[in-house]
Amino acid sequence: MQTVETLNEGLKRAYTLTIAAKDIEARVDAELARVAPQVRMPGFRPGKVPANIVRKMHGPALLQDALNTSIQEGIQTLLAEKQLRPAIQPSVQLADGYEPGKDAELTVELEVLPQVPAPAIEGLKLEKLTVPADDAVIDEQLQKFADQTKKWEDAEEGYAAKMGDLVTVDFVGKTMDGVAFEGGTGTDMAIELGSGRLIPGFEDATVGVKAGEERQIKVTFPEDYQAKELAGQDATFDLTVKSVKVAGEATVDEDLAKNLGLESLEQLRGLVRGQIESELGNLTRTHMKRKLLDQLAAGHDFEVPPSMVEAEFQQIWAQLEHEATHEPDPKAAMEEMEKERDDYRKIAERRVRLGLLLSEIGQANGVEVTQQEMNRLIAQAAQQYRGEDQQRFIQYIQQEPMAAAQLRAPLYEDKVVDFLFDKAEVTERETTREELEAAIESEDGFATGTHHHDHDNHKPKQKKAAAKKKADEAAAEGDEAAAEGDEGDEVKPAKKAAPKKKAAAAPAEDEATDEAAAPAKKAAPKKKAAAADAESEAEAPAKPKKAAAKKAPKTEG
Repeated sequence: MQTVETLNEGLKRAYTLTIAAKDIEARVDAELARVAPQVRMPGFRPGKVPANIVRKMHGPALLQDALNTSIQEGIQTLLAEKQLRPAIQPSVQLADGYEPGKDAELTVELEVLPQVPAPAIEGLKLEKLTVPADDAVIDEQLQKFADQTKKWEDAEEGYAAKMGDLVTVDFVGKTMDGVAFEGGTGTDMAIELGSGRLIPGFEDATVGVKAGEERQIKVTFPEDYQAKELAGQDATFDLTVKSVKVAGEATVDEDLAKNLGLESLEQLRGLVRGQIESELGNLTRTHMKRKLLDQLAAGHDFEVPPSMVEAEFQQIWAQLEHEATHEPDPKAAMEEMEKERDDYRKIAERRVRLGLLLSEIGQANGVEVTQQEMNRLIAQAAQQYRGEDQQRFIQYIQQEPMAAAQLRAPLYEDKVVDFLFDKAEVTERETTREELEAAIESEDGFATGTHHHDHDNHKPKQKKAAAKKKADEAAAEGDEAAAEGDEGDEVKPAKKAAPKKKAAAAPAEDEATDEAAAPAKKAAPKKKAAAADAESEAEAPAKPKKAAAKKAPKTEG
């Protein structure tokens, strides 16, 4: 095989390979000799079919296989001789006009992984912010559980509803000229006054109603309400109050624990403490990891393959586009994204660089994912499938090295990060949950630019981080890839049964609202997922596999 380098520019390489016709023909002859004894034809004894007849019958297929095998081996030889590490699968093109009996000329184009400088991992300094899971926090969570499982009791006759009560109404929404608008009529809608689930003013105007009363209330739809014909408009709702209920006392006691399927209040407290400690530990790790990645990014700058950056950017962009479809104004969200396209491309570049850097650190220091750990990952991932699909998924992972690498990557990166935590000089400081969450959300964490993975899912610096996250969202940001908690120990109070909805009121934007039969309060826009999703789910690129050539085009003859 002859090899000629035609391009060596940055990380881009191109070669012309020439595979001699005699080498291809030798493979055909060898394969012909192997299969001829197995050919069966009428009029010939088994294994005695003449070679020229076998060649005539199977020659084109044998030639195609020989050509493909020659190309595959040629690519592998090229990579080995030139010591190339492809960033992505090489592009292989058979020259036009190839005919059987002629030399095969190939054009091979690829991008190679850069030579990553020896990582500077000495002198790392990190601050570990810790939050104690004190009794007050445990008690607060237990009270929330009790509140979520509270029972409603009919109010006394003539009782006027107050904030915190549950009112069930039939309603008809009308424009100010008295015309009922589409989607504005419903029956048996339950409203927990003070929940803030409906448009501003609706719940306030309902305070004071009594069972059996009919009342008309006036409201103003928000300017950004989803139903454009109602946005910013005044409207009235004719209410017929079916019932008024007051909440029974929500008590943290043994009965609460038993209602949650546990044996005792002590067991419930223990589980709640464990969950909170896990959440806080995840927040601590998320903060430390962001600071670690910022230091690594600041201390290393090297060229990265454009193809990897483009692939990472496309992944970010697809995620952003998906998020935009769930915004109240998808078109405006897309326009805002377009303004930040360059920022997200920089994020993609940083992610790729950090991924290569972490991979290099791991390989240089013997960090590995054991087969036992890999088996556990496969088993866990297979749980999302049912029945026979689980086995098919397992077989797929076992047969596809790239799929296995993607599954392995988050755990591999977590192990590299743990290695670096052990190397770093860590000072510990006790703080509050609010301060820790604020530190995670602050722009200081985004100062060096920015991984889906996630070598640091930073958003563009100019974008203010969203306000404090709910506990479950914050926990999701921490170490999802390595967390292997026992769901059976998770305390999840049963959802309060929602009254059956009879009709939908004016288009509701909060799909999760159980009481969404009346104009729902506009849902807060979700955080853009691509760059601020899960700071600890990073996937350091797996050690590059030798690339296989694309299947050669079929030949004729």
